Amino acid sequence: MSRPGRDDSPDRLYTLTGGRARSAPDNPFDLMTLVVAECDPSTGMQSEHATILRLAQRPTAVVELAAVLKLPVSITKILLSDLLAAGRVSARHPRKAAVIDPDVLEQVLLALRNL
Repeated sequence: MSRPGRDDSPDRLYTLTGGRARSAPDNPFDLMTLVVAECDPSTGMQSEHATILRLAQRPTAVVELAAVLKLPVSITKILLSDLLAAGRVSARHPRKAAVIDPDVLEQVLLALRNL
């Protein structure tokens, strides 16, 4: 079943990624990785690459880029890998949240149950 306004046919996705179904194992992108454009789109560039560069003028999460592009995250990661290899984007991981004490979490859970 196809979703309205979305063309994610296997043929189109195959074409977008040059036949690659997965990104490389050393791919630095996860859902929350922040992507930042290092340049402006250029003439003749694949439209999805150009869109990513326009969207990533400010740090933008991979999952957000995939949503705007209306592409699966796996395909978006492949496109981002292409841009990263060409030096057109950089990837930054958000700071890890401080580890919360399990006892504090348990107290919060008990308080919520008592509501």
